[in-house]
Amino acid sequence: MSDTTRPPKRTEKLQLMLSREELQVIDDWRFENRLPSRAAAIRELLRRGLAAKGFDEPPTDAPSGDFRVVEE
Repeated sequence: MSDTTRPPKRTEKLQLMLSREELQVIDDWRFENRLPSRAAAIRELLRRGLAAKGFDEPPTDAPSGDFRVVEE
């Protein structure tokens, strides 16, 4: 692969804390969709989420801990 066709190098890290249940849901989705890595699955889920339409706006006054992958 030449440098002109290679995607830009990833240089930024993102730290994300998840519960065991949240991580299990992501891993299950990854394996069901045969993605090569957990990071690839999270990138794909982010891509789909950012392109999604028809959702309510997220609350702007909620603390970070109120946002969950899996409902309790």
